[in-house]
Amino acid sequence: MNKLTAFLLGSLLLTGAVACDTARTSADAPSSVDGEVEDPQDVEETREDASSEIRQEQLDSDIRAREQRNDIAGDQTERNDSDLESEVRAKLEANIPRAKLTVDAEEGVVGIVGTVTDQEEYDTIEPLAKEILGVKEVNMDVKVVPATES
Repeated sequence: MNKLTAFLLGSLLLTGAVACDTARTSADAPSSVDGEVEDPQDVEETREDASSEIRQEQLDSDIRAREQRNDIAGDQTERNDSDLESEVRAKLEANIPRAKLTVDAEEGVVGIVGTVTDQEEYDTIEPLAKEILGVKEVNMDVKVVPATES
């Protein structure tokens, strides 16, 4: 019964992920990898959303569901594009809560666009993305835009 539940949940998540062609770390991240961030210096609401307890639980649940589905499917190193997008997005959102990033993946090549508030956050993007199994290459078009003081 647990495997069936995991499979059904995974199928539902896959359907939702396929419907979204890119994965965004926040609602105000670009809607596509060709998009621009509006008001990149305003990050307080983005940080609050990403660091909320409910959002952290959602991220953890998403990661667990994808891991369970991959356990059922077999090869842990093979990830479809929507899984890569979602896993990289979750990793970035959990570790860089002020970022406004959009993630797109195609055949293991992950593209990340958007803004972060400092160089340290920028420097962590690629290593975090490469921690995800199946990521072969990371292409970034991310700008550093200091946050405005609240």
